[in-house]
Amino acid sequence: MYYTENTILYLDGKWVKAKDASLTLYNQSLHYGNAVFEGIRSYSTEDGTLIFKAKAHFDRLHYSAQKMQIPLSWSTEELIRISYELLERNNLSDAYLRPLVYPGENMSLVAGEESHLLLCAWEWGRYLGDSLLRLMTSSFQRPNPKACFVEAKVTGHYTNSILATTEAKQKGYDEALLLDMYGNVAEGPGANFFYEKNEVLYTAPLGNILSGITRQTIFELAEEMGFEVREQLFSPRDVYDADGAFFTGTAAEVAGIQSLDGNKFNLPWEDTLGFELSRAYNNRVQKKEYKNFELV
Repeated sequence: MYYTENTILYLDGKWVKAKDASLTLYNQSLHYGNAVFEGIRSYSTEDGTLIFKAKAHFDRLHYSAQKMQIPLSWSTEELIRISYELLERNNLSDAYLRPLVYPGENMSLVAGEESHLLLCAWEWGRYLGDSLLRLMTSSFQRPNPKACFVEAKVTGHYTNSILATTEAKQKGYDEALLLDMYGNVAEGPGANFFYEKNEVLYTAPLGNILSGITRQTIFELAEEMGFEVREQLFSPRDVYDADGAFFTGTAAEVAGIQSLDGNKFNLPWEDTLGFELSRAYNNRVQKKEYKNFELV
């Protein structure tokens, strides 16, 4: 359950109960999928409740809004302050936060001059669970980057994700892996993808994927730990003989993968670089591991 009768959210400058919140039914978000959002996590740490990389998330929210020409008048600093108050009002510490910026009443296909801001939060476990994942190569491709701003976090893009995940589950898999228009591996429906071979990590370059904040954190941790990461194009067949693989995302955190299209990876998850990075990531976000990173 995402909210109860006592849950408080922030809507257009006011604190209201979730059950009492209302919005216009004549906006481009509902009818055309035009809105921008973020997924952010807060953690209980020795220094109290901390929102991980809040500034990076809200800076990306501003970037997405600018790309979609949706006005956003709240500054990053104001959004961070509101987010901490949101957690406090709902007595939350380990939580998932969802900011959403959506247009006002506008049934045309032209960007409008009005927008709304929603911030809500709830307790949410790891999105992909704690078990190793069995993936299938999706029959759906990621959107063509010349058709939309794939680097912006836009609600409408996730219809593609819903189709891919639903297909995978209906075929008995845990999750999908999507390719780009040229047949190269892009990313998961809601997470970036890494695979490991001979103690080198590989991930798709920017251009057809969302530039994930967890993805960037893995780059930072890998550099600290002396692991080589290469951004390059690769095919599903390159992944079939991998030593290991994992997804990264704020909701998923670092999720280990067992197989792709029935091809199991060569090493036990516990013997992979991905497993070591998952432990390092957990330490970074849950304990006193923020020292090298900007918290706000």
